[in-house]
Amino acid sequence: MSATTHIRTQVERGVGTLTIDRPQRFNSLDVSTARDLRKAGLQLARDPAVRVVVLRGSPGIFCSGADLKYIRAGGDPAELAYLTPGARPVPLGPGEIFKQILEYLHATISEIRRAPKPFIAAVDGACAAGGLGLAMSCDLVFASERSTFEWAYAKTGLSGAESSTFFVPRLVGLRFAAEMLLLNPRLDAAAARSAGLVNGVFSVSGFDAEIDAVAGRIAAGPSAAYAAAKQLFNEAMGVDRLDHHLDRELEALVRSADSPEFTEGVEAFFSRRPPRFPGTE
Repeated sequence: MSATTHIRTQVERGVGTLTIDRPQRFNSLDVSTARDLRKAGLQLARDPAVRVVVLRGSPGIFCSGADLKYIRAGGDPAELAYLTPGARPVPLGPGEIFKQILEYLHATISEIRRAPKPFIAAVDGACAAGGLGLAMSCDLVFASERSTFEWAYAKTGLSGAESSTFFVPRLVGLRFAAEMLLLNPRLDAAAARSAGLVNGVFSVSGFDAEIDAVAGRIAAGPSAAYAAAKQLFNEAMGVDRLDHHLDRELEALVRSADSPEFTEGVEAFFSRRPPRFPGTE
């Protein structure tokens, strides 16, 4: 087993497990956690001893996307300088902080789709915003009965990223994807399965054992055939355009993060009140 501050990995009998372990922040991602997630994902994706990867969060929550508290506070200058070494220390707006988190997270998602092995999202608890996109980029998604799935971006005036606008319409259809965007239903595990977001739902008490069984079954399968079929699936779904789409998502989200809508949305979020977006008074 290996670990960074908030990312843990383990490899056993051909199954690699990658765990986001930041429960005090709802398994959200600041710059360093997103960087560590990308590094761990890359290592497991390219490790020839790993035949399948399970992506999960600490018990009770999967992932809530980028850390809004971190972004609202202006980030950590030392972390933010990582991608811009030698730059003058100037205050960064929320869009730039989002950008540095999402560059790592988008690279992780791209690697998940390119990897010649299956990725399983094991969702136990809340899966929202960037967490939703991260889960949907995996080949299989299984949820515990206490899991919920939510678009959530628009609650804070954001457009959506982390592959959500790419995979969600493909998985549920354009009409229900628009409902998720505009009405933001919080789907329980059964509703998520019915909509096509989830492959199966397991009890909370039996969740780990069921995930282990699924991962073990895949690890014992024909890995070369799986890799070839995954590549063909990617071609059929137009995943060759995923990286371009992730760039477009990043551009749109940075613009929305630097807008008055995000300013109001994030303040309303932390004040636990409904947002009053500009133009709605």
